[in-house]
Parts: sequence; structure tokens; C-alpha cells
Amino acid sequence: MKRTFARFVLPLALASMTAFAQTGNASPAPETAPVSATTKVGIINVQQAIMLTNEGKQDLGNLEKKFEPKRNELQNLSKEVDDLKKQLNAQGEKMNDDARNKLSKDIDTKQKTLQRSLEDAQQDFQSQQGDIVNKIGQKLMDVIDKYAKANGYSAILDVSNPQSPVLWAAANTDVTKEIADAYNAQSNVPAPANVPAAPSATPRTATQRPATPAAQKATPK
Repeated sequence: MKRTFARFVLPLALASMTAFAQTGNASPAPETAPVSATTKVGIINVQQAIMLTNEGKQDLGNLEKKFEPKRNELQNLSKEVDDLKKQLNAQGEKMNDDARNKLSKDIDTKQKTLQRSLEDAQQDFQSQQGDIVNKIGQKLMDVIDKYAKANGYSAILDVSNPQSPVLWAAANTDVTKEIADAYNAQSNVPAPANVPAAPSATPRTATQRPATPAAQKATPK
């Protein structure tokens, strides 16, 4: 799925950071200052949450159906190119120059048409898919905000990006399904029929993300 969101961090967490930044050079807290034990942080896989919503299943399923004819068209064109290539390989040496050149030109023309059509279809599909993700994602933020405040979270972090700095998180901090359920309750969109359930969100663990060797140069984002 195409990712179009920046990492999600709840405004209530950002607000405290902004307030701190506005104080200028604050004096460091003494070492004996007590650490609050009430900080509650959760994680969410936003991409997975969108796929778990009834609206996401419905809209993304409709998008797949919409592009099914184009997918079949491209598959048929690809088969034509393959068949012509097989014909050239099998009969090329027996053909005269004109026939062989004509067949080669036909293959080249169809190959270029296939490539252009494939690129256009992919771009169109990804654009429409991104519109769906953005639409649901914006509404999902409101649900996350309400859920976090109602359940006492200081921050909820999006771990759907492979470059997320979250290396490990306990399973009970993952609120992906809870957020999706809350979204469904708020949207009142019924579950679409005959749509397979999206795979459950898997919390990130230390073993799921290998450490980067110290000598390896970081890849620029």
C-alpha cells in the first residue's frame, strides 16, 4: 500500500514538547527529581488500521474491482508479447528477412505499448489508492485523538513505516485494532460482505528489526 502519511504523534504529546521549546534554555532537572509513573505510550500501525476499518475494506475492495478489467487487458497484452516472442524463437530462422523483421517490429511495438499501459495503470491505481488512504487517515486522526484522551495516553506512535525508530514494543501497547473498532463504531459503515479480514497487526519487536552495523553508512531519507 502506498504510504502518504508522516509519522503520527498525538497533538497532546506534541503540545508538551512545543511548550518546552518555548521556554528557551531551561535549567536541567536535578538528578533526584521524581520521574512520573503515569506516562502511557501506545503504538499503532496506521496502514493496518485503515485496512481493518469497514470503510477501508469497502473502498479498497471497490478500487480493486474497478481496475480488474485493466488488469485483464494488461495480462492479455503480455500474453500476446510472449506468444510472439516464442514464435520468433521457434520460426525465426525459417522466415525470410521481411517476415522476421516485421515480427520483431510487432514485438517491439507491443512491448512498448504494454510498458506504457502498465506504468499508466500503476500510477492511476496508486493515486486513487492514496486518495482513499488520505481520506480515511484524516478521519482516523480524530478517532486516535479521542481514544488517547479517553484512555490516558500521552502519545501514540505510528510504527507502520519500516524506518520507525520504535525497535520494540510490548503487545499490550498495540492499539491498532482498538482504534479500527472505534473508527467503525463512529463511521457506522457496515462490514462489507465477502471481504477477507485483514491480517492482525503485529507489534514490532527487537528481533523483527536487525540492528544496523556501526560501520554502515545511514541511508538518507
